[in-house]
Formats: sequence, structure tokens, C-alpha cells
Amino acid sequence: MESTLIKALQFIVALAFLVTIHEFGHYIFARIFGIKVDKFYMFFNPRFSLLRYDPRTNRVGLLVRQGDEEKKTEDRPLISFSVGRPHPDTKGSKNSWRDTIYGIGWIPLGGYCAINGMIDETNTKMSEETKPWEFRTKPAWQRLLVMFGGVLFNFILAIAIYAGIAAHWGSKYIPFDVATEGFDFVPAAQKAGFRNGDIPLTADGVKLDAADGDYMMRMVEAKNVTVLRNGKDTVSIAIPSDFIFRLNDDKGFMAYRLPVYIDRIVPGEAAAKAGLMEGDHIIAVDTIATPTFTELTPALVEYAGKEVNITVERDGKTVTLPVTPNEYGKLGFQLRQLTDVYPPVTIEYGLLASIPKGWEIGTSTLTNYVGSMKHVFSSEGAQSLGGFGTIANMFSDRWNWLSFWEITAFLSVALAFMNIIPIPGLDGGHILFLFWEVITRRKVPENVLIAAQYVGMGFLLLLLLYANGNDIFRAFFK
Repeated sequence: MESTLIKALQFIVALAFLVTIHEFGHYIFARIFGIKVDKFYMFFNPRFSLLRYDPRTNRVGLLVRQGDEEKKTEDRPLISFSVGRPHPDTKGSKNSWRDTIYGIGWIPLGGYCAINGMIDETNTKMSEETKPWEFRTKPAWQRLLVMFGGVLFNFILAIAIYAGIAAHWGSKYIPFDVATEGFDFVPAAQKAGFRNGDIPLTADGVKLDAADGDYMMRMVEAKNVTVLRNGKDTVSIAIPSDFIFRLNDDKGFMAYRLPVYIDRIVPGEAAAKAGLMEGDHIIAVDTIATPTFTELTPALVEYAGKEVNITVERDGKTVTLPVTPNEYGKLGFQLRQLTDVYPPVTIEYGLLASIPKGWEIGTSTLTNYVGSMKHVFSSEGAQSLGGFGTIANMFSDRWNWLSFWEITAFLSVALAFMNIIPIPGLDGGHILFLFWEVITRRKVPENVLIAAQYVGMGFLLLLLLYANGNDIFRAFFK
């Protein structure tokens, strides 16, 4: 339960951050071109807002019930207080940031920027009289930049995060040839021909390198992968065309195998009673070889509550000790981390060097994401679509800042690409109509824009229900 809450919290924080930056991209370009923005909200606020700030009155409202424009009723806050002197209403004069109501809604699954005079999900009713500060009165190229601003800011954000990761953490990886025990593979990968202990060599003839962060995707997308097996044999594996979908249920592909080196002994537990020591390398349980933790776990479970001989390597010698695992097959020790067993290669980046590295990772991530989208347009791809639950499950069940920022950067790239798809209701739909206007030099009629908005929002709602329905189905029935 705790891990689920941590995942949910990371998801909400990341989504709020990404959507706010996305909407700020629209906002800043609107402000540059003198277009008024009526509302800027983090999270959605149907009928109710957690917080509302009006710069004109300089008042903050908490727990605000939304008014009705048609009935001309005002928002009603449960708590209201002033944060400064009121500023005069300048409706009709120069555009100002004070013309915008800023707030936080109560549904933490998005946000919006309500641009004056624009047909979108927040406004489908246009008055006949136009105003100079309205979106619809501006030249097509300005409106195009306003709509492209959200996508642009998300991609810039991803590059900035990747650059920050490079500057703070650097790039750390374990070369394949150093990891002598190879990799563990999920069941779907083993069915395709991989075996635990295999070390990847090439994908479609191109050498695989741990320094390349895309090596897993290259293997999944390849037609043929060669691996080193048993430390001597080169084996060629034909990758099925639907391999990426076979991996969905396993939620992964491959991971470094972890040799069993004891890092710390828990006092009073079985390992301490048997005389095991920090630094011991466990290589066998009875006659069962345990080169990695993958083999050790089932071997100890088999002897749960029973005495068994454990073979360890200690100071260059082989030592055999009798030990009795507890009823859960545990001995009571902590393992050395992978980077303490296999020395990692660390590449450090200065501030200037981190920027091109961020660009490299960002563009590579976008290219791979766009390439993987071709799989969506198949029956297997449709079944693999996931909603909020799938996205939340990407995060670690423990808060880890490196992991959090890596996933947030990836989601920023994904959000940028998904929004550029030319579907009415998304930024890409607005951009498509604006390109039509630029090419034909004729505006798309407002009634067409309104109808397209309804159709697009209906389609997106059905897609949202389908994707989250897949999550529910997988959670309860698979």
C-alpha cells in the first residue's frame, strides 16, 4: 500500500509539473503577442477550486465555489484574504499578466490555460464582436506559435532535465564485458530464445554497448540479436516482430545478474550463527550452484527450516559452512550492490558539456518514442495501451530522485509528441487548422472549429476510457 501511494505521489507531482510547463508555453507566447489569458490553472477545477488568485483585486480565495457566467454569479470562496492593494481594471487597454486568474483545481490529472478568443475545451462559444486582444484576431503565424508553445516548452524541459541529470549524476554504466555473469531475462524473452547469463553482443550486426542508453530498445526493435552464451559460444536469436508486446506482461526485458557477495550480516540471524562473514561470496547451496542471486533464492527456499551446507569463497579459499535458513528461506544478510561487484564506468559532465548531452539524450528519446508508435496501430498495440495506472507504475516504489527525473523527462518527451498529433482537441489539431489557413489564406469557419472540437474531445474521452479500462482489466483479470 505504501509503495502504491509513493508511485501515485510521484505521478501526480510529475504530471502537475509537466502540464504546468506545457500550459506556460502557451501562456508566454500569448502574452508576447498581446493576447489575453483569462485563466491559468494547475489541475482541473469543475465547479470548485482549491485556490484562486485574482491579481486585479489582489485577493486569494481558498476552497472556491465556481460562479455561473450565464447567471452572472461570482466565485464564492470559503476563505478569502488580501495580499496587497487592488489594481484598477484595465479591460480594453494594454494586455497585462493581471488580466489572468491563477488557480489550483482539485482533479490532479492536468491543467489548462484559457486563452481569450480561442475555441478549445474551455470555450466553445464566441461572441460576434471581436476584440484586439483576442486569439482569433491575431495573424496566423502568431496563433501558430501560441499553439506550438506547449510542445516546444515540453521538449525544452526534457532536454534541460537530461542536461541536469548529466551535470549532477553524470553517466554511469557497467560495460558488458565486465559483467561476467551476464543478464537475467524475463520469461517472454526466454521464450524468444534468450537464456539467463547471456551477454548481448550485436543487434542487426551493430555492436551493443552499455554506454549507449538505447541498447535495450535496439535489441527489442532488431530482427536479429547475437549474444555470448556460457562465456564462449556466440548464439544468434531471431527477434519476433511482436516482441515488444510479448514483453508487456513481464514489465521489463533484461537486467544485470547480481553475484552473491555479503555486504552486511544481521546480528542474531542464521548467517551470523553459521559464521558467514562480510565479503563472503556464496557460490553453492548443497550441490546447487548459485552464481547469482537468481539461483540462490529458490535454493534457500527449498531448504527453509532445514540445515544445509553453504559453500563460499573467502580470501581466495573455498569454505563450507552448515546453516539453517528461516521458515522463509532467508539467512539474514544484505547483498553488495551491483556497482560494488562490477566497477562502473562514470562519465562526468561540466555545465557546458551537459547541455549537448541533454540534447543528445532528448532527441534520441524522441526518435525512439516516435519509432515505437508504429506498434500502436495493431491489435496487439491497442491491447497494450495503458492509462494513468500504467504511467504511475513506471515510477519506483521508493522515492529516488534520479529515477524520478529520468521518468519525468521521458514523459515530457511523450507529452510533447502526443500533443503534436493532429487530432482536434489537441494542440496538433489546432496547428493543422492553422497550417490550412496559412496555405489557403482562408480561416476555417468557427462552426467547423467548434464541431471539430466536440468530435476531438469525444474521441479523446473514449481513448482515455479505453486506456484506463485496459489498466483495470489487467489489474483484476491478468
